[in-house]
Formats: sequence, C-alpha cells, structure tokens
Amino acid sequence: MKQNSLYNIIAGGVLALSATACTGAYEDINRNPFEPDDLTADDYALSSSMYNICNTVMSNDVNQYQFVESLMGCTLGGYFADGNGNFTASFSRYNPANGWSRVFMEANQNSIIPTLYTNISMIEGYCETSGNPVPAAIAKVVKVAAMSRVTDCYGPIPYSKIGYDGNILTPYDSQQDVYYKFFEELGEAIEELNQNRGAQLNPLIDDVYRGDVTKWIRFANSLKLRLALRISYADPAKAKQMAEEAVNPANGGVIETVDANATYKHYSNGGNPTYMSTVNYGNDSRPSADLICYMNGYNDPRRAEYFTTSGWTNADGSYMTDPAGNPLEYVGVRRGWETYERDGWALNMSQIGVSSSDPTIWMTASEVAFLRAEGAAVFNWNMGGTAESFYNNGIALSFEQYGVSGAEDYMADATSVPATYYDPSSANPWSGSLPRVTVKWDESASAEQKQERIIIQKWIANWTLGNEAWADLRRTGYPSLIPVAANLSGGVVDSAKGPQRMPYPQEEYTNNSTNVRNAVNTLLGGPDNMATKLWWAAKPNI
Repeated sequence: MKQNSLYNIIAGGVLALSATACTGAYEDINRNPFEPDDLTADDYALSSSMYNICNTVMSNDVNQYQFVESLMGCTLGGYFADGNGNFTASFSRYNPANGWSRVFMEANQNSIIPTLYTNISMIEGYCETSGNPVPAAIAKVVKVAAMSRVTDCYGPIPYSKIGYDGNILTPYDSQQDVYYKFFEELGEAIEELNQNRGAQLNPLIDDVYRGDVTKWIRFANSLKLRLALRISYADPAKAKQMAEEAVNPANGGVIETVDANATYKHYSNGGNPTYMSTVNYGNDSRPSADLICYMNGYNDPRRAEYFTTSGWTNADGSYMTDPAGNPLEYVGVRRGWETYERDGWALNMSQIGVSSSDPTIWMTASEVAFLRAEGAAVFNWNMGGTAESFYNNGIALSFEQYGVSGAEDYMADATSVPATYYDPSSANPWSGSLPRVTVKWDESASAEQKQERIIIQKWIANWTLGNEAWADLRRTGYPSLIPVAANLSGGVVDSAKGPQRMPYPQEEYTNNSTNVRNAVNTLLGGPDNMATKLWWAAKPNI
C-alpha cells in the first residue's frame, strides 16, 4: 500500500529536520564563533531551514551536484564533457542509469522535494509566530527556482498537491499547470516583498543577499522573466504578460548590475561544488570542445577565467597548432567520446577553471539582459529598451562579472566566427563545422538570426549554468553543438537534437505507480523516455 514515497518522506522527515535545525547544523550556521549571540534561538532554526531550501537550488551535496549539474546539465548544455573513462553509461552518451537520472526526485535524503517542503513548513511556522512575512516570501521564490529545474528535467511533476493529500497520494500536475502555479507564487512573493521593502532580515540567515529585500525582489522578477521566455512558444500570450510584468519598474525591477547577481556561498563540504565535483574529483568533467571552439573563434578573453591552458606544447614550450595554424592554447574534449584515456592524452586537455572559493551562480545581470534582448528582438515584447542595447549590455556585464577587459572590442567584432573543431588526440574526430555566426549585433538580421546570436552569447555568459543552457537548446535549437561521438540510446535520441528530458525514476513506478502512470498516459505527451519533448519545447521545426 506504499503509494507515494514523496509524501511519506515529507511527512516522516519533519521531526528529523526539526531536530537538526537547531543543533546539527550549528557548525554551518555559526560563521563567527566569537559572536554567538548574533542570532536568537528562533533565528538559528530559521537560518538552518533557509540554508536547507537554498541547497535545493544548487545542491552543496557534491555527489548530487555532480549528477544534476556537472554530468547532466553542463554536459547536455554543451559546457562540459565527461572526464572519466569509467563513465560508459552516462548522460553524455544518452544512456544514463536510473541511479544517475533519479537525483531530482528520488535520490536520497537530499532530494529536492522532501527537503523543500519540510523546511518551507518550518519557515512558514516561524513567520506566523514572528509576524514577519519576509522569510516565507523569500522561501516561495527559492521554491520556484528549485522546482522549475525539476519540471524542466522531467516535464509533469508532483507539485500543487504535495503534502496536502489526506490519502497519502501525490498526483502529478501538467507542466503547463506547474508553470502557471510558478507565476502565481512568484506574483504573491513579489507583492509581499514589495510591501515589506523596509523589513529587517538578519543578514546571517540569508546567504544570497544578506537580508537585502530589494535584491530579492529583483531576483524574483528576473526568475519570472526567465520562466516567461521558457514558455514563449508554448503559451505566447501568457509569456508576454509575465515578461512585461517582470520588467515593469513598478513591480520592483530586475537584476541589472553585477552586485545584484544571485549567487550562493555557504559550503559545508570543501568548497564550490562545481570545483569539488570536477577538478577535485580528478577532472571527472573537463571543458567541452563545443564551448571552447566558439570562444577560440571569437578570441574571447574570458577563456582565461573559464579554463586552464592545455598541455599540447612543443619541446620549446610553445603551443602546438591545429591544421590551420592556430595555437592549441585552450582545447576541449568532444562530448560523448568514443574512447577516453584519462591517464594518457586527456592529461593535455584544458581543465575547468572554477576555484573552490567561487560562489555558486543562480542568475546574473548578464543573463537578464540577454532575456530582455530576446524578448524584444524575437517576440516584440516591451522590455523597456532596444534589443541591441540589451544584447551589448549582456556582453559587457559578463565581462565585468569575470573582471575581464575588452568588451567593446569583442562586441564590435563583425568577422570572427567559431573555430573549426580539431582533436589533437585523434581519438574523437569530427569533420563538420559550426555556424559562422559573428558577435556584432546586426539590426537588419531576421528574428531567427537575432535569436541565434543572442542565445550563443547568453550561453557563453552563463558558463556553468548547464541546466539553463540545456533548456535553451531544447526551447530554441541554439547553440548548435558538435554531435556526440557515441550515441548509445539505442535509437531513442536523435543525435542532432539531443535528449529532451529524463525518464521518471524507477522508484516512482514502485512507490507512486498509479500517479506516475497517469502522468505518462495523460500529461506527458509521449513515452517516458529521453526523446519526448516537454510542453514548452514547442518551437516549430526543431
């Protein structure tokens, strides 16, 4: 009779999380042991719950982060390639095992859904007692940020009925209904936060904005804009309404400056999880050939911030060259490789340039500028400015974010195009070519050409936001990527399109069988495999 593990985990986990909220997480919360009275006992509990829900957006559990971000999102989004020869069943080859692809819903005690709902319940209880509505409003924003990634992985998911069904069942919602609920919840949170702009929130309980309510408002509106673009082809009228509401200054504005970027830095297990799950894990992931080809072709000065230099050098220390005479200073690995020599030629490939002390990125001013550029250029929405100004600002903000000069020269380049792929190891060759898209804005270009240009630059700027890149690829068809070397999906996944989603965890068919089967039969729109498109992936001809 065990119909739904999600609800049981939520219901059964409250006491355990309540116990750890005020004791077990002290070492993570108490940043300054010499000032133990900075937080009241209630604030300690609130801080623990806020920490727990923030970890559902980008997990600090390195194993979970590795699967969700490094191996799935960043690989399918074109940022990383597997760097471990033992990864024969993987996202990059389109044949992940259930233990890889279940991590959003059924992995372990760190799974997003039970962690979110138990801790949000505690935060709401605190707010009722204290009379301060701000933490609950922030929690609602964080919930949407986390759960949007879950639905964008699977499609229909349990959402509106989680924790409220007396029969211990968790029916699934259609993805359209989930998105409508997201917009409803963001609207409620934005209104609540705008009404409490002057509220005092202890900065020690807020690892994102240190208690700055106005920045939370900007993040909430920016997230609303991101989700509006996501549904732009599936529900154009709703997308336009939500996008124009999001950028309306009367609603509090969006992220426009680097100091308002949504980043998170509260590490309990060694440092930045991108670093920990890639470089620190013996380079289990390396930079992809896709991204490096684009950036090499554009002579992008951000390469030095994104990657290490390669080991493909001559005896005199100079870099070897490709057939066209270009130095092999930055060299990526082809995704979904046929063969891999971790202790051989792979040692010469560039490494991921994230450090253990870097913050985890949720959303940036650069991304928001590109969202506004696409809204204006492709869909003719009122974004509060011109597509060209937003596009150029997106580039400039990314350069500023990474402390790199040369943005003006970069955005004025009307001749450079992505480099031709060359594999110096000869292990995973490809003779095709990438699109000859330049950087400089062209107002005379078609809407389709403008979208490709915008998405390419947004993709480069969104480095390490792999699930966002994968979503854009499925929604728009851009950027064009090098086909994986080995497609082991058994003919399920089209190599030219790549995976469209992940199958539901096998545990759902055991623990929540009736509801997951109903979701597949009536809500998903196709078989429960990696080729079925999500509701919002509705752009014609891709």
